[in-house]
Amino acid sequence: MSGSRITFLQGQADQPNALERVVAHVRGQFEGAGLERLRAAERPLFAGIGASYAALGVAVDLLRARGVVTQRVLSSEIERGTAGFDVDVLIGVSQGGRSSETLAAFKEANEVPRVALLNVTPSPLGELAEMTVDLGNEPDSYASTIGFTGAVVALDLIAGAMTGRIGADDPWQGIAALAAAVRHDAAEVIDPLRARAARRVAADVVASGASRAAAEEGALLLREVVRMPATASVTRNYLHGEMESAGRTLHIVFGDGREVALARSLSDAGHLTLLVTTRPVGGGADLGVVRLPGVPPSVRVVLETVVMQELVAALSDERNISIESFVFANDDTKQGGVDPADFAIAPPAPTALD
Repeated sequence: MSGSRITFLQGQADQPNALERVVAHVRGQFEGAGLERLRAAERPLFAGIGASYAALGVAVDLLRARGVVTQRVLSSEIERGTAGFDVDVLIGVSQGGRSSETLAAFKEANEVPRVALLNVTPSPLGELAEMTVDLGNEPDSYASTIGFTGAVVALDLIAGAMTGRIGADDPWQGIAALAAAVRHDAAEVIDPLRARAARRVAADVVASGASRAAAEEGALLLREVVRMPATASVTRNYLHGEMESAGRTLHIVFGDGREVALARSLSDAGHLTLLVTTRPVGGGADLGVVRLPGVPPSVRVVLETVVMQELVAALSDERNISIESFVFANDDTKQGGVDPADFAIAPPAPTALD
């Protein structure tokens, strides 16, 4: 079974209400035996590929903050099993449950309980798992919108279940209104920058903590949707040399600490920068600032991703790239391959320079 597909723009529009549905649907699965199974985990290992791997950064950050020994790996790192890892449960994420690498990992890692986080059910990955958590078969776009943000919601709820957080204390109340408001604010900030941003030859997306998930997803969206070479970097590592290649580049910075000074340094040097922060920072000719409300880390990742979605939609329009067109249709990344009719094969976009 494959999930129903919608356009990226429709995914953006539907996302606020879809997130509310996902919250309610996932909460309903954490009752009885399912909740106890998650609470019993002491050394969870998270695995995924692509956008799913990026989303895992949320759960790992939350659990480590509560003293839980955990890590995330690319599914391809455990295609021969979990030997060498100290793990008592494997949690794999795959929206459609058909990712070849995650399926291979689950087939080999049968020495530990396996939990599958999915959107589409039933699915091949779910059939290999002792427990499944699903988003409710939400329609999603190829360059994921609700599939990614919904996975962030579910991973937060999984982490909450593992650490004994009760349902009334989870942070998702009012997420629809928050997502809609941030999208509106982001559009107003991005609009005057979009023409210049679309002429950049590459992008750096920088963040720390849980926001690394938004940075990794943001870089992937810039590659998938805008066809702009992009890299996700951790703030402190970016300061240790990576930022020296700033040139005809776009910089997206998430954060409230050292990230603010970083964004100012880049923009003061004439590099077009978008800062996404809760801090009251003024913008400038080369600095756009999207203000976020003060929210817990997982909610913040969803809102940062909403900003990235708005940015890539604007840049794809500016570059005249159809969001739903993909250049490469790899037939070995999903069990059963892909349907070539799902992809409008298009040539690479020309590079426009200042």
